[in-house]
Amino acid sequence: MSGGTPARVVVVGNGIAGLTAADTLREAGFEGELTIVGDEPHPAYSRPALSKALLLDGDDMSSHELPPAGHGAAELLGVRATGLDPDRRLVTLDDGSALPYDRLVLATGSRARRLSELPEEFTLRGLDDALRLRDRLADRPSVVVVGGGALGMEIASGCLAAGCRVTLASQGVPLIAQLGPYLADVFVRAALDRGLTLVETGSARIERLAGEARVVLDDGAVLEADILLSAVGDVPNTEWLADTGLTAKGVVPVDSRGLVRPDIAAVGDLAAFPTPRGLRRVPLWSSAIEQAKVAARALVRGDEVPPLRFQTYFWTEQFGLSLKVVGDLPQDGEPAYVDGGPGGGPALMRWSHADGTGVAAALGYRIPIPRLRRMTRAAP
Repeated sequence: MSGGTPARVVVVGNGIAGLTAADTLREAGFEGELTIVGDEPHPAYSRPALSKALLLDGDDMSSHELPPAGHGAAELLGVRATGLDPDRRLVTLDDGSALPYDRLVLATGSRARRLSELPEEFTLRGLDDALRLRDRLADRPSVVVVGGGALGMEIASGCLAAGCRVTLASQGVPLIAQLGPYLADVFVRAALDRGLTLVETGSARIERLAGEARVVLDDGAVLEADILLSAVGDVPNTEWLADTGLTAKGVVPVDSRGLVRPDIAAVGDLAAFPTPRGLRRVPLWSSAIEQAKVAARALVRGDEVPPLRFQTYFWTEQFGLSLKVVGDLPQDGEPAYVDGGPGGGPALMRWSHADGTGVAAALGYRIPIPRLRRMTRAAP
């Protein structure tokens, strides 16, 4: 069919972007045949919990679980999409079958970027990765984490809390590229106080030396540990779309409603959407949810759906600190304190822009996100 109400929608990807798209399709009035394809055998789960609570959960181990889905879709789990024919509207799967569709949601996310092909290199991207690492931490092994971003620091924090000796190799000051110097300093001081060994380096690689996997730094220094774990970014899963003409530079560009074309949406970590800073990929949990809500509605209702107006929301828990930030990061300079003060204790902070808007952050505060969003707005 070329227009009108779709009879069949296929969602490729069963992460939070795919799940949200499926739920939103139903909320938008789609009552037809809905199919979700997921390459993991698990139901959708909370990915942020993997590097936070799940590493330390007791026997409960439920921190990653999401409420049961209510979309009523046929779920094909443990199945991978291998190709797409946009003209014939067919998604091919690795079992040799093909799914026809009237509307399609691309939500295949991304995978961990690796430093080597060695089996000893751990990464933490999916639930199976987290469960494998959790099992290993029970013996309190020594750990080297390569990567000073939020994920690397969260993993290092979890490993320390599990009783491990942990070294983190970071390209420059940890978190400075993500948060800016002020907040990065707060977290680095907390990490060092808790016993993290920090090594700043220009680059690092993982290779086999004398039969053992090791981390080799740019100055030739070698780091050894029972577990070598890298957290050095992600790679969008777009290879299966290579012959479709829908990708550019490894991502899927979309319009302000998340559409690649009227019958195809792309949401989550593989999509680059318009922002005030240009066409960008924003691989955050909150971004995937907001993208999916708008794009799913647009597949059903078209241009009557308001464009995405995304405001970045970032949160992390590590080394005994919790942080929530609304607004674009990193931020330079010290903030103004709405409550609390410097020193790493509980504080509400704001960085102001020339137009009166700003970035709001809550360190160690239980505060509703709507209040943080209000703090970013210009005063009337």
